[in-house]
Amino acid sequence: MMWNEIEHMVSAFENGKLSRRQLVAGLGACVAVVAGVPRIARARDTHRAASTFMALELNHVALNVSDVPRSRDWYRKHLGLKVLSESERNCFMSCGNHFLALFRNREPGLNHYCYTIKNYEPDRVVTKLKDVGLKPRRTANRVYFDDPDGTEVQVSGRNRHSTTQPK
Repeated sequence: MMWNEIEHMVSAFENGKLSRRQLVAGLGACVAVVAGVPRIARARDTHRAASTFMALELNHVALNVSDVPRSRDWYRKHLGLKVLSESERNCFMSCGNHFLALFRNREPGLNHYCYTIKNYEPDRVVTKLKDVGLKPRRTANRVYFDDPDGTEVQVSGRNRHSTTQPK
């Protein structure tokens, strides 16, 4: 499952769809999921008792694309992804238990990536992020914040593609 996501990111980089920074951030996200974020954090910082959240898996990746139908057709043809829902401005495609979101944007690249975390509750998440010095952005029931390089991260509950967010 993770290999498909990695192959997709490398292909996007090779085709000029992702910058090197976006590729490194995406690969870092995959490594963090596989290796276990809390284990990595403890190995680097023995003073830290626990991680802010427990990432369970990579929930989804969202890409900015210049032409949603063209990208939809490409992912369907070459990776066998199936359309879950689409509009003129976006397309959500299934990838096993995960999904890929395509958003129309003049500047193609990584929009954000999302981790599923334990006990997701937006108000609690925002408070916890502020408590550890991060600057969360909340849109409805979605919570976003930036990693150290400015790549947008989202956290969510165990939802798969949904226009309404997890409870």
